[in-house]
Amino acid sequence: MREDGAGAWQAVLFDLDGTLADTIDLIVRSFRHTMEHHLGGAPPDEVWLATIGRPLRDSLGEFARHPGQKMEMLKTYVAFQREVHDDLVRPYPGALEALEGLRDRGVPMAVVTSKGEEIARRTLGVCGMEGHFAVLVTADQVERGKPDPEPVHRALDLLGLNRLEGEERREVLFVGDSPFDMEAGRRGGVQTAAALWGPFGREQLTPHAPDHWLEHPDDLGALRRG
Repeated sequence: MREDGAGAWQAVLFDLDGTLADTIDLIVRSFRHTMEHHLGGAPPDEVWLATIGRPLRDSLGEFARHPGQKMEMLKTYVAFQREVHDDLVRPYPGALEALEGLRDRGVPMAVVTSKGEEIARRTLGVCGMEGHFAVLVTADQVERGKPDPEPVHRALDLLGLNRLEGEERREVLFVGDSPFDMEAGRRGGVQTAAALWGPFGREQLTPHAPDHWLEHPDDLGALRRG
């Protein structure tokens, strides 16, 4: 049953990588493999980690030496990722319990990710989270990925909440770990919560003015809209 009254969220949207699922090792290994295969060597890991939260097609384009190479890199990255995915993905401690708490309170939930649909569903399955979400918005379903607000708007549409405007839209929360999540949520008119257990720290996220800070997934249970 839906929790009513002050402080109840209309819905909670979640980023996937770095927020619900610890995929950082997977992302770094896939990056190294792709760069070494196409460029003969990989830039420092932190260069790639700074792109987490954007669609893969956009991030790889910054490393390609010519337009056609971006698609070649994308194929290499995806093929390698599929091979090693299940061994390198796990849920963050407490993330599944946080989802169960929201479900028990009747709060609708959605995933808003820059992954493709196939690999996003696989990640949710490995983490045991596939049954918790009414809506999944992936990079395949939008023209402009995060930090553009289009993925947030699509999630609201699919949740039947596109009627919300102004302060009412701020009754929706977007939980993410990256600056791109914070920007997409702010520009989409919803409240944002920065997850500090992912690869981005306070120093990187503070300029993007999240409405809330979460030190651990457990903190989400006590969070209420103002």
